[in-house]
Amino acid sequence: MKKGQIWIETVIYTLIGLVLIGLVLAFATPKINEFKDKAIIDQTIDSLKGLDSKISEVIQEGPGNVRNVEFGMKRGDLYFDLTEDKIYYVIEDSRVLYSEPGIETEIGRIKILTEEGSINNKITLTLYYDSDLVFQENALKKFTAAPTPYRFSLSNKGFENDREVIQIEEFG
Repeated sequence: MKKGQIWIETVIYTLIGLVLIGLVLAFATPKINEFKDKAIIDQTIDSLKGLDSKISEVIQEGPGNVRNVEFGMKRGDLYFDLTEDKIYYVIEDSRVLYSEPGIETEIGRIKILTEEGSINNKITLTLYYDSDLVFQENALKKFTAAPTPYRFSLSNKGFENDREVIQIEEFG
């Protein structure tokens, strides 16, 4: 009788332990995922600042100037919208509200817009330029998340129609 009671107690304590571990994971996992998303967005902001810095250097140094830059992103998409002369990053499935939803905020030159969804949120980080951005003859170029950083060459092509032309090329 005592041997059976020991086994029943062991099974009950094991089940209680597993239930407690499951409850902790159920509450902790969403918070961990929020922290991961915030870290990814912070890293992308740093990458955008680096890209913007190199573009500014190319503009300041004048025609013929060339700079190379790497851009890494673990999630989301990077767009070069050349009709509106802007570069923006979008993460569609963020679990964090990075800024106040529906209100555009700024970190330096980067404009941040959070759109709240029922489950996930959409975060958009945008850089606008007065110069004419040109990317290998495409009006809109999209780059998806990749394990290795993208490498871009930025060159100042001088003025055309009273606007400075900045050529952006991907190289590998």
